[in-house]
Amino acid sequence: MIEKCDKIRERVKEINQLLCDTEVLQDAKKSKELGKELKNLSPIAELYDEYLKIEQNVLDAEDLLKVETDETMKEYFKDEILTGKEKKEKMEEELKVLMLPKDENDDKNVIMEIRGGAGGEEASLFAAEILRMYMHYADIKGWKTEIIDINETELGGLKECTIMISGSGVYAKLKYESGVHRVQRVPETETQGRVHTSTITVAVLPEQEDVEIEINEKDLRIDTYRASGAGGQHINKTDSAVRITHFPTGIVVACQDQRSQIKNREKAMAILKSKLYDKYQTEADEKYAESRRNQVGTGDRSERIRTYNFPQGRVTDHRIGYTMYNILGFMNGDLDDLITALEMADQKAKLEKQVE
Repeated sequence: MIEKCDKIRERVKEINQLLCDTEVLQDAKKSKELGKELKNLSPIAELYDEYLKIEQNVLDAEDLLKVETDETMKEYFKDEILTGKEKKEKMEEELKVLMLPKDENDDKNVIMEIRGGAGGEEASLFAAEILRMYMHYADIKGWKTEIIDINETELGGLKECTIMISGSGVYAKLKYESGVHRVQRVPETETQGRVHTSTITVAVLPEQEDVEIEINEKDLRIDTYRASGAGGQHINKTDSAVRITHFPTGIVVACQDQRSQIKNREKAMAILKSKLYDKYQTEADEKYAESRRNQVGTGDRSERIRTYNFPQGRVTDHRIGYTMYNILGFMNGDLDDLITALEMADQKAKLEKQVE
């Protein structure tokens, strides 16, 4: 680990020098790549610098302890050595986590799809509440949200919805949300007070802006239709909404958030590319199914990941056995404690895999 840290420290110095070079600065692509690398490596180099200072302090204290005769000062140096060693151990663990392979999608925006599952109208109503939950969380984090496509029920529930969430590190936080979410509660339509169980599904895809995926126009069917939902009078009077069907995979995407048919088509194509990328990536990852099962963030959408039990005020994440009793706060976007626990479990699994 120390050898790797030394190399990273030297690389950070090298990048800083390169970014002062006029030739490099004139190359936008190269500058962007170096800037991204610097952003990833700087936290490791900075923590390692601090680690080296503490290591030197421990060595100095050990040398002084050997020659010190005053008992009070001896105790002082012993405390310094003990505290320094404890700090070093903690930093070593932090450095191991920082040096784990980075998910290249972590900084990307997210395309999130929410669908009602088993449970009829109650599932649709819960899907609408989960959408609001993620929008509250996005507001708390300072992210931007755009509803791309929405299919609502008469009672205000959601059959399905596609939302774009943009900002810094969105995918890093939301990638653990893919899967089946189960709700247990007494529906408003239940007259005998019985608890019902319903499910919804959430899919989280990283937006793939620069991905190069060849799409043959002959493989597409593009339909236009009248948009529904919010957007003013104009949006409901023209066939501005766009639906694209990709025949080879059966993937269907729709976009109706823009007034212009051209803009809706552009956004729908961008979402199609992200979905195709996700599909091909998932197929490739199946070769490494065992290692993916050892990680929290597998993104398996058939997996029941969480239960929301309203009578008991409880939220349980089944992947890590995490339970909290603040369901109202959670539904209002207070997700950070659980997401942090998921991140830590994912890191632990990756560290264990690295040791193996």
